[in-house]
This record gives sequence, structure tokens and C-alpha cells, in this order.
Amino acid sequence: MLPNALSDWLEIAPEIKGALVTGAPVVALESTIITHGMPWPQNLETAQAVEAEIRDAGALPATIAVTGGRLRVGLDEAALTELAQMEDVMKLSRADLAFALATGRPGSTTVAATMMAAQLAGIEVFATGGIGGVHRGVAEHFDVSADLREFSRSPVITVCAGAKAILDVEKTLEVLETEGVPVVGYATDVFPAFWSRNSGLKCPLRLDSTPEIVRFWRARQALKQKGGVLIVNPVPEADEIPASEMNHYIERAVLEAHGNKVTGKAVTPWLLARIMELTEGRSLETNIALIKNNAKLAGEIAVGLG
Repeated sequence: MLPNALSDWLEIAPEIKGALVTGAPVVALESTIITHGMPWPQNLETAQAVEAEIRDAGALPATIAVTGGRLRVGLDEAALTELAQMEDVMKLSRADLAFALATGRPGSTTVAATMMAAQLAGIEVFATGGIGGVHRGVAEHFDVSADLREFSRSPVITVCAGAKAILDVEKTLEVLETEGVPVVGYATDVFPAFWSRNSGLKCPLRLDSTPEIVRFWRARQALKQKGGVLIVNPVPEADEIPASEMNHYIERAVLEAHGNKVTGKAVTPWLLARIMELTEGRSLETNIALIKNNAKLAGEIAVGLG
């Protein structure tokens, strides 16, 4: 008999399952940052550091990935290490999550797929680095990340450092508005751009504390509003690379990507890797700092929800 029940496909780690049963705070974590966002061994070291930030905040980390035909919520040390060294790992979004499960292919979860998994598991808070969005030159290729629509579907609080600066950030904000997704600046009036604190664009909403975020979330639940909330948390000032400097690297990398005919899901990891080369590793250091910063805030929000 073919598997049909959710339990046939979804496996929640015992520690995470116990926390969800008792109402203890849990934070979901994506896994593409491990397989497609950073080189070995920084990817494993960063995954471990991010989980430590969440534990230090008083919550439990639940890194999510697909291995062995199961959607796994919560990876132990051995599973994290194995994933960090895997090759030919699928980059999973809404369209291909079930495909990886059905075929037994290993896969790491993007923002969209992680939100889907978090909803299935009953996790309300998710920490990531930067969200996907509208790619530059969208009129030519119509490359828009599935992340943006997923925010209007999955009821999850997502903490990020804004949209990846390799994107058309202004159009990304426009699509989020169209989808009815609240974009909330954490102690900021400007929308951050991943490596940089200031994209030059205004953030639609602002809240200055975790209790305010929790109150806003509870109000949305009371009103039975669908979808999630996007909390944008600027990278710490000491770790940022200003937008005026980053734009030069990004524009060069984007031109090179076009010249090399890089398309589809390969674009973002290719650009991140090339920008790391152009910045001589500084962009990677900033990336690590911002995801740790987001994990800390997400942990505090999860604790506040309890």
C-alpha cells in the first residue's frame, strides 16, 4: 500500500515533538544556506552557531531538510554534518518538495518550503538570512521567487535581514504589498538589503520590541487573517557592508551571470558565490553575522509567544 498519511512523509525529531506538545518555544530553520549558500566547512559551523543562538535565547532550533524520503523537522549533529557535505542536493520550494519526497532525492528547503514544513509541524517562528524576491530584469525573464506568495499562505512569523540585495528590492516590496504580506521593520524605518542596513526604501511598518511583535501576531490570529508576517531585522552595524559599496560587486556579478547564461534556481547561489569572491570573503562574514542576529531575535519572539 502506498503511503498516504502525513506521518508517512513527515518526521519530527523527538526533542522538537516534545516541545511542540508542551508548548515550548521552537524556531524553524531553512537548510539551503547549508547546501547552497555557503562553502564547507563554514556552512556547518554557521548552522551550529545559528542553532546555538536560538538555544541561548531559550528556544529550540528545528533545522528542516528532506533526506531518505522524509521531510525532517529537527536535525541532530550527525544529520547536519552529513547534509553540509552532500552533493547534488535539490533546492526545494513549493513546486518540488513533494517530488523530492516521492523520489527519495535529498533536498534542502528554501524559505517557501521551510514555511510549509513549519506550518505542517505547528511551528510559528522561522529564522532565515534574506528572502527571495523579484530578480533584476524581471520584464525579460519574469523570475519571481515563490517565497513571496508563500508569505501570504503559510501562517509563520519569518525573521530575515530583508531581501537579498542581488534582487530588485523595490519590486520585491511591491509584490509583498500586492500579496497582503505585512512587512515590519524591527526598530527601523528603512527596509534592509541583506548585507546592508539601508536599501534606500521605506519599511511599511515598524515595531520596536518582541512583545509588540507578539501582540501584532495575536491580533492577526484573532481576526483570522491568513498567511504570515515578515519581520526585517537589519544586520548589526559593525558587520554591514554599505549598499554604496555592495552595489558595485552585485552589478558586476549580475553581468557575469548573464554572460554565463546562469538561470533559474542556480542564479542565487551562483551570485552569492561570485560576490564572496569579489569581496574577498567579507560578504560571507556579513552573511554569517546577519543570520545569527536573526536567529537570536526569532528565538526571543518564540519565547514571547509562549
